[in-house]
Amino acid sequence: MQHEICIQTNAEQEIIDITAQIEKMINIKQGICTVYVPHATAAIMINESADPNIMEDILTALDKIIPAGKWKHDAIDNNGAAHIKAGLIGPSEQIPILNGKLGLGTWQGIMLCDFDGPRKRKIIVMVQ
Repeated sequence: MQHEICIQTNAEQEIIDITAQIEKMINIKQGICTVYVPHATAAIMINESADPNIMEDILTALDKIIPAGKWKHDAIDNNGAAHIKAGLIGPSEQIPILNGKLGLGTWQGIMLCDFDGPRKRKIIVMVQ
């Protein structure tokens, strides 16, 4: 079954835990959940969700590796770094469904990463 989530981001760069919204969509005992974001400057990531400092640390590390303002694409949209960050993290994740629940680790959550906000982002969730 296909579901959609729409998230309005509030900052230029932001990582948002979307695990709770996705958990509500799980209606089978066993299977797979695919989470996909159809945007070139956003990504989906699984990481620790208990400590919000992790999200800040990830953004800081990505900014050091991929600084803004150095990319050829900046001449068009001034968001070259956002495209590179999203490409490295990737647009999707797959999570097993085990006994009717997402098979995430104790501290893991599913994160929407927006590198070119604030924007309205669509997330497609397939539960099979």
